[in-house]
Amino acid sequence: MVTIIKTALVLILLYILVNLALAGVAMVRDKQSMTQYLGRRVGFSALVLVIIILSMAMGWLPMNPRPY
Repeated sequence: MVTIIKTALVLILLYILVNLALAGVAMVRDKQSMTQYLGRRVGFSALVLVIIILSMAMGWLPMNPRPY
């Protein structure tokens, strides 16, 4: 279960980076509205936070007991 969650999080983070790059391209070209890309980025960032919090609360992702 941990591997599935971590893989999903990595894929979502890569999708966030792609949307950030697309927003940059749209900003430079000024042909499209970049707000749709930035909106997706914010939405998926919130989704990542929710997945991490729920996974830690349910015990699917173990917390680091010693930070050093």
